[in-house]
Amino acid sequence: MRQLEVDKVVFDDANGLIPVVIQDLQTNKVLMMAYMNKAALQQTLDTKIVTFYSRSKQKLWVKGETSGNSLALCEAYMDCDSDTLLLKVNPQGPVCHTGTDTCWEEKNVGSFIPSLEAIIEDRKNNPGENYYTSNLFKKGINKIAQKVGEEAIETIIEAKDNNSKMFLNEAADLLFHYLILLQAKGFKLNDVEEILRGRNRR
Repeated sequence: MRQLEVDKVVFDDANGLIPVVIQDLQTNKVLMMAYMNKAALQQTLDTKIVTFYSRSKQKLWVKGETSGNSLALCEAYMDCDSDTLLLKVNPQGPVCHTGTDTCWEEKNVGSFIPSLEAIIEDRKNNPGENYYTSNLFKKGINKIAQKVGEEAIETIIEAKDNNSKMFLNEAADLLFHYLILLQAKGFKLNDVEEILRGRNRR
């Protein structure tokens, strides 16, 4: 994990706090925002369990100390001004007090693709007999590549017609199997995006 130097973090002069954005390491979802003081940040870095400072109770607050839904720290970053933190975590349960995974509505969180990739990865690493994706991984790269080809052809066929619903469903099947193929080769969509970004800079 990238280690922050606490002494380089800029805490607000008035109350000694810094805003902290919490992001899911696996899905890239923004989960919540809270505050830390120097003691909370140091405890977080020492224990690898996220600790905040409660402004209402004016004391340190270990996320999940009551619910058990703690946040395991994976990566920690400062922004360019050193006055805001980004912590990437593995959540040990729902993050929001309402019982949802994030404190923001799902439609505002961002792309569903990282979540889908996390599910695909889990089906690969923790296979189950009843999981279509696990069984596809079990059949090997040739079968996975064949499925991508089949879904591509079906998408092309539907593109020639005027049934938008059928086309979108086939496009979704194609993308799903393409994501499986990427993981079978040891990659994710971000790796492809980096290639496209590089080409765009030329």
